[in-house]
Amino acid sequence: MEDRPKLGISTCLLGENVRFDSGHKLDRYLTNLVGQFVDYIPVCPEVECGMSIPREAMRLVGDPDNPRLVTSRTGVDKTDQMLRWAKKRLDQLETENLCGYIFKSKSPSSGMRDVKVYDVNKMPSKKGVGIFARAFMDRFPLMPVEDEGRLNDAKLRENFIERIFVYKRWQDFVMNDGSKKGLVNFHSDHKLLFMAHSPKALSELGKLVAQVKAIAPETLHRNYLSVMMPALKLNATVKKNVNVLQHIMGYFKKVLSTEEKQELLEVIGNYHKGLIPLIVPITLLNHFVRKFKEPYLERQYYLNPHPVELMLRNHV
Repeated sequence: MEDRPKLGISTCLLGENVRFDSGHKLDRYLTNLVGQFVDYIPVCPEVECGMSIPREAMRLVGDPDNPRLVTSRTGVDKTDQMLRWAKKRLDQLETENLCGYIFKSKSPSSGMRDVKVYDVNKMPSKKGVGIFARAFMDRFPLMPVEDEGRLNDAKLRENFIERIFVYKRWQDFVMNDGSKKGLVNFHSDHKLLFMAHSPKALSELGKLVAQVKAIAPETLHRNYLSVMMPALKLNATVKKNVNVLQHIMGYFKKVLSTEEKQELLEVIGNYHKGLIPLIVPITLLNHFVRKFKEPYLERQYYLNPHPVELMLRNHV
């Protein structure tokens, strides 16, 4: 990669005092660890659309599918103000080549799910989406998004960060190459990663790549991305990972000693039983890739999908 992935992020998660009470919601995992490998583009919808610090708290009211954003005590409707600003801000963000976005959970502006929406009886239901978050996801439906609360889940965290690095590699391919041969190479490099998420999508993507000579590049790229990103959003389950691990093992059947084969089978079996994390069989397979210099596996992002320092596969 020529540069680091850019992520949009709710400003308060970076420790900035922009919340209604002049406080913040600093997330040290995002700033101290993930922040070493990405560049953040901070966004605070309330402040950027002209609201003060401090300010009256707000909430969503009305229809969960089309709620209004109003101040909690005085009932002033801020929806139109927010939407006018959001349109301009999304135009700006489109020029940033973002690879993902991290929203503030449960926020009436930035919550991507489970936001409280109050009905006419002032009873809440957790069926809402923040005004800005909804506009963002409508504008960029294939871009990886999460909120900081869900990123406490190890599987969701690994999945999200994997997706932003794939999205970054895709951006680099489209901007710097975009050729038919380049798409074939991109697909080859990610085959095992796709297999771990969705064998069905891997087959669909393979059929698209087979049409490189028959479809215009822009159409082919659009179709490829529209299959790839939803597929990667599916969790790579233990069962699907075991399938990929065994598939990789097949590349070494003629070169591994009896003892090495037994060790690898035991490690994969222990992962399957939930006794060890995914990083253990991955580390052993990477050792064999280096030892035997297997060219196809050397290029597979499944074995190295994101910076090892993030230790994401230590917990899945």
